[in-house]
Amino acid sequence: MTTNTFDFVGGDTGDWKVISMAAVSGQAIETVAYLSILPNATNTLTTGVWKLTGFTSNVRYAEKAEREKLNSVQPDLGRSFATCAALIPIRKSESWWNMAQDERRKIFEAQSHHTETGLKFLPAIARRLYHCRDIGQPFDFLTWFEYAPEDSDKFEELVASLRATEEWKYVDREIDFRLVKV
Repeated sequence: MTTNTFDFVGGDTGDWKVISMAAVSGQAIETVAYLSILPNATNTLTTGVWKLTGFTSNVRYAEKAEREKLNSVQPDLGRSFATCAALIPIRKSESWWNMAQDERRKIFEAQSHHTETGLKFLPAIARRLYHCRDIGQPFDFLTWFEYAPEDSDKFEELVASLRATEEWKYVDREIDFRLVKV
């Protein structure tokens, strides 16, 4: 059975060593040394300090042409040379969610150029978005990125570019984890 729901488990063991974590905005999360990403359907792990659950879904804000561009250059996760990663859980404000879909799309793409910004860093940086808002989690999204050590500066540029946008004014909680593959 294939699942599209995954648990991000922070604890004393895992496949990824946490090298830093910081609350960028809002409440922090308990510090952990390691992170594992496990399919939710098979996860019976109860020894973690915390668990965040998210699911993969269709691309919600991209138009057809944008989705085709993303699909043409988006690499798969798990590349052997991509030994650096970042987990950035994000929660947006109620004012964001109170807007209509077309209003959010306007801020997301027309003003903030979210997809265009991300495309500049592909295929060096692989990414996957996990949705959480609809399943009662403390974040709306879990954003996961993998990249090679030599692309660390590119990743920093990507994150700084996104955080400087109009869209990020609606982020009220964000935690930034940096990790290395064990």
